[in-house]
Amino acid sequence: MEQPEAAGCFKQLLATRPTADKDRFVAVSGRLWNRRRRVLLILFSVFLTACAKETSREVLDRTGRKVLVGKDVKRVISMAPSNTEIIVDLGMAHKLVAVDRHSADIPDIPENLPLLDFFYPDAEVIVSLKPDLIIANGHNATGTGEDPFRVLEEMGIPAAYLSMSRSVGAIYDDILFIADMLGAREPGEKLVQEMRDEIAAITEAGTRAAAGKPRTVYFEISAAPEMMTFGKDSYLNDMVGIIGARNIFEHENWILSPGAEAVIQRNPEVILTNVNYLADPVAEIRSRPGFEHITAVKEKRIYVIDTNSSVRPSARIVRALKEMIGVVYPETHATDPSR
Repeated sequence: MEQPEAAGCFKQLLATRPTADKDRFVAVSGRLWNRRRRVLLILFSVFLTACAKETSREVLDRTGRKVLVGKDVKRVISMAPSNTEIIVDLGMAHKLVAVDRHSADIPDIPENLPLLDFFYPDAEVIVSLKPDLIIANGHNATGTGEDPFRVLEEMGIPAAYLSMSRSVGAIYDDILFIADMLGAREPGEKLVQEMRDEIAAITEAGTRAAAGKPRTVYFEISAAPEMMTFGKDSYLNDMVGIIGARNIFEHENWILSPGAEAVIQRNPEVILTNVNYLADPVAEIRSRPGFEHITAVKEKRIYVIDTNSSVRPSARIVRALKEMIGVVYPETHATDPSR
């Protein structure tokens, strides 16, 4: 490799100097070249940083993490079905290059997309897809207890996280966040407004039907023996309130396992379940010891609510809301016509 011009000049100068001077000049030449190289490396680093800032922007994701995201995101990996539904509803499905396995049943995603494991995504596959952005979920890390995309982020592939939405308002913010990442602010605002309008109509119908006496509801998301439901700080609790009813565990925190005795004691007027892994979840609830004393069981008011639309925090919770109000307050006739 040829030396730089400055070093060449030193070389010519050395030819006319005594040996002792030559040694001094060699040392000076080396130090100057090393200093120049360090300056060039610093300038190059500054140049790369400036270029990155021109083509990217720093954002806070929905968990508060700083993420450097490209200004023109064209290739997206979605790592949760709720994220995928939002992307599809924004009209951005064409940007998807891979999704998690649970998103496979979502209509209108591109055909033959690679399906990634929700907890253990294949890093090699992800790198080969050259995504501009991974839209992840806080639950992706629950498989190993560690961030499954940390190494990929170190390689320059950004991952923006959405946490589990704790309110319907948070779902609106999730939609607007994803819309902003994908350059779809206007469709995002439109989708949120449509959702708000439908929920406002359901709220009005529920308030009118309740007439100041909200019906009590137990909503089960996991069957016996690991019975699970939810309390405050959950969008599902908000949904029960939207339809004009009252969650019998509304004062408990987040997700809980109440036990049969607590359900019997609170004596709900209506029982809802979105359990879809049993052949007949309604019959299973009826058969539980002691449940025959519950008003909802005695009056045969146990109903199955669509699983996907109730467990995925996206605009599609509206379908679940229509089903819920339709069975809790059938007089509103607000059931989903698609059922």
